[in-house]
Amino acid sequence: MAKAFSLTIVAALSMIFICSAAFAESGNSPFIVAHRRVSQKKMNSDLERVSISIDIYNAGSETAYDVTLTDDSWAQEVFDSVIGNTSNTWEKLESGSLVSHSFELESKVKTVYYGAPALITYRVPTKSKLQEAYSTPILPVKILSDPTHNEKIEIAKRLVARYGSHVSVILLVGLFANVVISPSKSATGNKKRR
Repeated sequence: MAKAFSLTIVAALSMIFICSAAFAESGNSPFIVAHRRVSQKKMNSDLERVSISIDIYNAGSETAYDVTLTDDSWAQEVFDSVIGNTSNTWEKLESGSLVSHSFELESKVKTVYYGAPALITYRVPTKSKLQEAYSTPILPVKILSDPTHNEKIEIAKRLVARYGSHVSVILLVGLFANVVISPSKSATGNKKRR
């Protein structure tokens, strides 16, 4: 019985070592993580500038070569001019390193825009085929839109979060000063006559 149990333990451990070696071999490659951020700035009532920033991080254990970023999902009908390039190339991206790319678009069209993720291609020395990665998707971009009721509430929440403690302290100090300065009612006119 003890011999069968120890044989089972040895077989299980050997399977774990074989599987871990296979997984460790597959972990020796680049792993690209890309995050895309969009910010908006209204220039005037009929022009809005959209700034796009893409951070590319190599979370793998090997270097990625010939890294190319392509972000061509921005429609020509919606965006009039491009400040910067929507694509970029890096010779290599070392393990654990980060590169960033930014560009700006201008739009005069009032719409809600849904963009596709950016494409990142890179080469791994042990594989002949180019590898692909995609950036994080973006939320719908409301271009030249009027603030909605929910956005006004969000602005009010941000103001309360930022300045609420200051207002509370000022009110408490004012209340304390009012209590200290004002005469008490019992000291002024409530004396009994005898």
